[in-house]
Amino acid sequence: MKILFVAAEAVPLAKVGGMGDVVGALPQFLRKMGHDVRVFMPYYGFLGDKLDIPEEPVWWGSAMFQEFAVYETFLPGTDVPLYLFGHPVFDPRRIYYGEDEDWRFTLFANGASEFAWNYEDWKPEILHCHDWHTGMVPVWMQETPEIKTIFTIHNLAYQGPWRWRLDQITWCPWYMQGHNTMAAAVQSADLVSTVSPTYAKQIQTSAYGENLDGLMSFISGKLWGILNGVDVERYNPETDRYIVENFNAETLDLRGANKAALQEELGLEINDGRFLMGMVTRLVEQKGIDLLLQILDRFMAYTDAQFVLLGTGDRYYETQMWHMAARYPGRMSVQILHNDGLARRIYAGCDVFLMPSRFEPCGITQMMAMRYGCIPIVRRTGGLVDTVKHHDPLNQDGWGYCFDRYEPLDFFTCMVRTWESFRYPQYWREMQKRAMSLDFSWDKSAQEYVRMYKQVLGLSQTDLLPEEKRALGLPVDEPKTSTVTAS
Repeated sequence: MKILFVAAEAVPLAKVGGMGDVVGALPQFLRKMGHDVRVFMPYYGFLGDKLDIPEEPVWWGSAMFQEFAVYETFLPGTDVPLYLFGHPVFDPRRIYYGEDEDWRFTLFANGASEFAWNYEDWKPEILHCHDWHTGMVPVWMQETPEIKTIFTIHNLAYQGPWRWRLDQITWCPWYMQGHNTMAAAVQSADLVSTVSPTYAKQIQTSAYGENLDGLMSFISGKLWGILNGVDVERYNPETDRYIVENFNAETLDLRGANKAALQEELGLEINDGRFLMGMVTRLVEQKGIDLLLQILDRFMAYTDAQFVLLGTGDRYYETQMWHMAARYPGRMSVQILHNDGLARRIYAGCDVFLMPSRFEPCGITQMMAMRYGCIPIVRRTGGLVDTVKHHDPLNQDGWGYCFDRYEPLDFFTCMVRTWESFRYPQYWREMQKRAMSLDFSWDKSAQEYVRMYKQVLGLSQTDLLPEEKRALGLPVDEPKTSTVTAS
């Protein structure tokens, strides 16, 4: 199958959220399964620092009365062809935000559609579009039935420009646009997916539907929920060069060196017995930062715990966390920045990982943390339900701690229970082993995406093809031979 991913992010070139991880990793696994998968993304001004990009474009086009160029290269370290949409509006060294955000991504979506229609050297059968930035692609492609569209919702809270704004910046008639860009995409796409099974159900309710719950229920017949995976080769504590000491589930004694190194790096008291909590996140309301601010001060005051935060976001949350860290020198460190290496050292060095999200379409950092033996504390929502099982001390089952209500007291109680469990090293070690033994690789998710692609193309999807099984390391049923004996 010929599949073109259209997205605003792709690891390792551009990443703000989990979408970048998906677009950077999933095409590699699909290509291993024998499918011709390529990526189409904006040519941001900073990409010249990360890529060798040919001076000459492979194609020139026009979208919304604007000339643009398409350059061809590869995702770094892979065989995935990468098409870069070149236009001056993407020259500034940023991915999102700005007063022109709605216009620039609508232009990008129009450019992707023009490319799919008119580029003669390679024609996709499927356009796999990601989030509102590509939401108008399924709308425009309705007139091209030979190219199918799949639209993946990574975060329903961000819905793009509303219909009145779309009327101003596109030639698309109003009856094809819907409520806003997200709504237009969901109605127009051949199939719609979300990044976890639980989130696919939740967005059909008023609590999580972001005012589109009625529409999500209406299109539920074409809605898929496929859990994200993690690049287990890239995020592997046995080989990770960003951490001080490599380890695995059988050599957890070595993990202590990473905790000590993290404490030293961030100016915390070096003490293996301290309960070290970590958080790598965007500082936005969705991630439960308001809950954290209500209970962390009290938890720090009544325990000997330490806390590390890495991330950027809302200026109010950044300031509040800075002020709290100043009250606990040697016990709190707040790093307002993006740093992948430090994020890995937090996964490898912290005892627990906090994700008290108000909603979480999938969540990837909790899976990365568990890969490194870091026990998650999460709220039961979205993909956190699908990836974290609450610890059962009686039956020695589960690999994390969960709370249900979005309330400060519930979060506080869950943290206290986890802190108490940490005082029993033998049982804590077994829980770490269970977390590290989980399979969060893209293999299983890739199989589900292949089934979805086959459905949208009307192909048989009763089983994977032999070459797809071999690529995933699955057993292949060889044809049986019969022996005829002459009497």
